[in-house]
Amino acid sequence: MYVLVPDDPVFFAKFQSLEEPLLRHLYRLYCTGLEPDEERLVADAYDSWVQVLLKLPLWSQWHGTDASSDQGPDERTRYTLYSSRGQQLTSLYPIEVTAVDLGHLMACLYQFAEADRARGAVPRQVYAESCGDPPAREESLTDVFRRVMDVLLLPPPRGLLGALRHVTTRVPAVSVTLRPEQEAEYRRYCQEIVVILSSGDTFAYQCHRAMYL
Repeated sequence: MYVLVPDDPVFFAKFQSLEEPLLRHLYRLYCTGLEPDEERLVADAYDSWVQVLLKLPLWSQWHGTDASSDQGPDERTRYTLYSSRGQQLTSLYPIEVTAVDLGHLMACLYQFAEADRARGAVPRQVYAESCGDPPAREESLTDVFRRVMDVLLLPPPRGLLGALRHVTTRVPAVSVTLRPEQEAEYRRYCQEIVVILSSGDTFAYQCHRAMYL
């Protein structure tokens, strides 16, 4: 399946931040050796996280490293997106993700959410003494995980996806001007992304929304 991912540092920062909780949780399970099924679940989720990371638009630039052509999208896939009135827009990039990878990530998200609920029944002081990290931090990481998955599962507008699927395969990169109906789809879709990623924090929401105006 295809999803449309924005060339958006807010999304990338949240996506990249998932690496820490996935690896930390996997390390805990490895050290205890008591939950092999859960360890496999988190390991599969981490592998799927990497697979999606390698497909993100211009991820090598955000990551600060150079990428070869077999590592994922690079400078050759960049294009410039314009509105019907000639205003430059934040580009969207079609990436193909597998149902298996999304399933692994969702299964891990459900596991983290269940763990958050279980921790909610334990006094904070007792949990901190036994597990180290406060529940509030774990819940915040799970919230970021949920927001990222909501973006990945957001159905792309058919017309907009069709207009952009071919542009990133062309060399050299090109510019694309949206028709009015495509621009309307673009603005609705991007507004949904901003709400998913930044709702709950007025300042963050306003700053994020400004990227798409």
